Amino acid sequence: MDTDDLEPQKQKPAPKKLEEMSIEALGEYIDELEAEIARVREAIKGKKSALTDADHFFKK
Repeated sequence: MDTDDLEPQKQKPAPKKLEEMSIEALGEYIDELEAEIARVREAIKGKKSALTDADHFFKK
């Protein structure tokens, strides 16, 4: 069993109402989302690296 299965499930935040946002606010929102995507990609890269290192260590 994965330990992630034991943690309480978080509800997704409600989508923002884009029609109520100004063009400037939408641009800022895009910037925030792109920064979060970059942060997640870095986390994935780090986890893949750790997994590769562990695989190499235990295959010896």
